[in-house]
Amino acid sequence: MYFTDRGIEELQERRGEEEVSLAWVADQLRTFVDEHPEFEVPVERLASWLARLDDPFEQE
Repeated sequence: MYFTDRGIEELQERRGEEEVSLAWVADQLRTFVDEHPEFEVPVERLASWLARLDDPFEQE
């Protein structure tokens, strides 16, 4: 288990039953980056990766 898995598991346990829109997730990511600008690059990479999941030309 990676250290980051703890946060992912907490998210799943606390909010896993909720349904949210991707617009809501995008707003939360923007808020997070506004509060923690040092994470701008990793959040941008995550958002791009999620956006391109179903694009066969973007898979590495």
